[in-house]
Amino acid sequence: MKTTYLKDYFIPISVFVITSLSLLTLYSAVYSKGPFEEGSVFIRQLMWISLGWLAYFIFSRFYYRRLINFIYLFYSVVIFFLMLVLIIGMMRLGAQRWIKLWWFNFQPSEFAKLAVILVLSHYFSRKSLADIRLDVRRLSFLKGIVWPFLLIAVPFGLILKQPDLGTALVLLFIFLSMAYFSGVKIRYIILILAIAAFISPVFWHFLKDYQKDRLLVFLNPNFDPLGAGYTIIQSKIAIGSGRFFGKGWLAGTQGQLNFLPEAHTDFIFGIFCEETGLAGALLLIGIYYLLFRQAFAISGRSDDYFGKFLAFGIGLMFAGQVYINISMTQGLSPVVGLPLPLMSYGGSSMLVSFVSLGILQNINRRG
Repeated sequence: MKTTYLKDYFIPISVFVITSLSLLTLYSAVYSKGPFEEGSVFIRQLMWISLGWLAYFIFSRFYYRRLINFIYLFYSVVIFFLMLVLIIGMMRLGAQRWIKLWWFNFQPSEFAKLAVILVLSHYFSRKSLADIRLDVRRLSFLKGIVWPFLLIAVPFGLILKQPDLGTALVLLFIFLSMAYFSGVKIRYIILILAIAAFISPVFWHFLKDYQKDRLLVFLNPNFDPLGAGYTIIQSKIAIGSGRFFGKGWLAGTQGQLNFLPEAHTDFIFGIFCEETGLAGALLLIGIYYLLFRQAFAISGRSDDYFGKFLAFGIGLMFAGQVYINISMTQGLSPVVGLPLPLMSYGGSSMLVSFVSLGILQNINRRG
């Protein structure tokens, strides 16, 4: 009975805990400015979470296999908006990623992650897992790497053009992991990574100045302490000053005194750690870990190959985003502007997270 209860309700319970922590952290981040002022990110986040729960409820009950009928329509619409954002999109912090729609900023690259997962899941699940492995061994590089990569090449390239390196890295991670899960030989995955590493210096010349500065700061944190390196230095101060139990809610200096830029979006983990310390960080990371583990367990239990790949892809998406975001706030990876799922402020990211987890719950229920 207890096992069944946890299996059925673990996802919504985890989401409720993480989003509650998000609201508490955002309230603290904007406390000095007034959390209930008109246009406050706290009020907006509360609204997006409410809409997210509605989306979760709908997709957790909408039979996930019916999504097959809409995959390529959804994929085409996402590509259209990715092209549109390069024409009329808003420029912010050196990136052109958002389209102004009435009162909110729409970010198509967030929806591209779900579109890519759906397309790859459909491609790899058209035959049984055993059949895919046999086909890959006959035409390994073509069927296992080339064709599926062509499916994601257009959104991948458009996202790089914005530029949104963080989301592009997540898409590449999802693609290679799902290819390996389908039975592609590991040596072909290693070959792709080796080629990417070999030609990576060439891409240096195509990076924008602020991206070059971020990479230089990653290699040398003191490269530009008052410019490109300021945010990461303040983030590490916030995380370290929290010590084990933190300074307490509404008591963090980096957040309350606005020393840490983007504290409500990409660097919300820094504010959270300052107020809750290592104990809070371990709690949050532990919940994320159990959520990933649940996604992969659902994938393993599913008798339907589309559901198996879809659950696996959703788990990869969350795992990749959490790793990149938390590591960049600690200076362990370059700053790439990727939100922390269900924690960071952002309507597009929040909606995609809730929809994805609703689909995951539906796969869990259908088995």
